[in-house]
Amino acid sequence: MEETAPRPRVRNRRGEGGRLRDEIVAAAVELLDETGEESAVTLRSVARRAGIAAPSIYRHFPDQPAIMLAVVRNAFTELDEQLRAAHDSAVDSPRDRLLAVCHSYLEFARTRPGRYRAMFAGVWIPDLTRASITEQDMATLGQDTLALLTRAVENCVAAGCATSTDVRADTVALWLGLHGLAHQRMVSPSFPWPPDIAERVITTLAHLTES
Repeated sequence: MEETAPRPRVRNRRGEGGRLRDEIVAAAVELLDETGEESAVTLRSVARRAGIAAPSIYRHFPDQPAIMLAVVRNAFTELDEQLRAAHDSAVDSPRDRLLAVCHSYLEFARTRPGRYRAMFAGVWIPDLTRASITEQDMATLGQDTLALLTRAVENCVAAGCATSTDVRADTVALWLGLHGLAHQRMVSPSFPWPPDIAERVITTLAHLTES
């Protein structure tokens, strides 16, 4: 496939290095969204998309995994903001707020498939023996998301609308169920999914009582 021409770019003024970093990450996100493949995010392709010379990237990112780490971190920030907004907008009960958070998670996976797959589905698995990023960098990804989901389950237990006796373990099980459903919807779009399949998954794994 013939590469598109780099976008015109206005040189940043002195002291605007942070703006260039953001533009590099934005270019990488565009490539990931368009292709759904981490392999499309190369130093050359990102530089071309951002309208800069490839060596300029090294002032901000030592290698491709460092760019992908920034992309995935940004995606988790976006996901967390979306989940918090869903939680805060569902004011009726802790049960409704948990359901809203879970449905928002599934919606993020549906509308941001490239980013979601890089975050959770193994599209991006860096070789830490050769990359500048560390195991700790990877371990911190998604912790805020899990904490948000855990608090939503805890609130249901406190309100008496969930019977979980091990909130941490049940929250992990709930996330696995949501991820499994999100993934299968991606790879099996023609499957006749029951219209209430999400509620069945959430209700069972979160040990929700009848509304």
